[in-house]
Amino acid sequence: MDWLSSFPAINDNTLRALKKAIDDGFRDFTRAYGNAIEGFFSPLQSLLIWSERLMTKTPWIIVFIAIIAIVWAASRSMRIAIGTAVTLALIGAFGMWDDTMKTVSMILVCTFIAIAVGLPIGILMARSNRVQGVINPILDVMQTMPSFVYLIPVVMLLGIGRVPGLIAVVIYALPPMIRLTNLGIRLVDRDVLEAADAFGSSSWQKLRNVQIPLAMPTIMAGVNQTIMMALAMVVIASMIGVQGLGQPVLRAINNQYFTLGLFNGFAIVGIAIIFDRASQAFGRRLQKHVELANG
Repeated sequence: MDWLSSFPAINDNTLRALKKAIDDGFRDFTRAYGNAIEGFFSPLQSLLIWSERLMTKTPWIIVFIAIIAIVWAASRSMRIAIGTAVTLALIGAFGMWDDTMKTVSMILVCTFIAIAVGLPIGILMARSNRVQGVINPILDVMQTMPSFVYLIPVVMLLGIGRVPGLIAVVIYALPPMIRLTNLGIRLVDRDVLEAADAFGSSSWQKLRNVQIPLAMPTIMAGVNQTIMMALAMVVIASMIGVQGLGQPVLRAINNQYFTLGLFNGFAIVGIAIIFDRASQAFGRRLQKHVELANG
């Protein structure tokens, strides 16, 4: 009657052999194809280095003004622009400018890649229920997987550095972009699509001129969530060598430096608020534009 008090489990030796077989298989795969995979992702490393140098080597006043101008152009809100200026000024005054720019450059690259990958997949899901049925369970696993787990395979494949961190961040931040692109296109009014068909629009013309413009507010919500998740993952990715605000936070945890962790934590919050407010305001402007265009 022992099975009533303890759940029947696989024999320890069998379980140990299974784990060893999986680990050995992954290790053999890494040894056989690791260099090829690393070479495949080398352009990403060049892009990251270029982006980081652009943000850190450009005179700070130019970067300062450029960020405020971009936020103003996206939000058209003086309040958000002033808040951005105050946040950046405080970050610079407390000596966190370089680390912040490294984090911002990583977020921009990761967001660009997530959009480039997620947008086509979301469109494909919206056009095929079968594809949606296949990809949805994968997205469910990606969104429920603990963030630290993403670091294990990329480190075993590519080691420690920028590129493994970027891949982990992109994979972690990708699902919202895919889901909300799919949702936005599926929510486009059928009457509008029938009108486009009546005017003889091809599938590509209907997608480019009708579905994507009307779904753009929802797609922008996906971009917003992708940025927020990428920012959260960048801090965790500091454990595998991603530079930026995450490394001082990790150092503060390891050495119990309360003030160091607190200041850099506030800098991360400030950057997150800037991205969030600017992207949300841009999404609202798109929504109003779409509503006016459609009466």
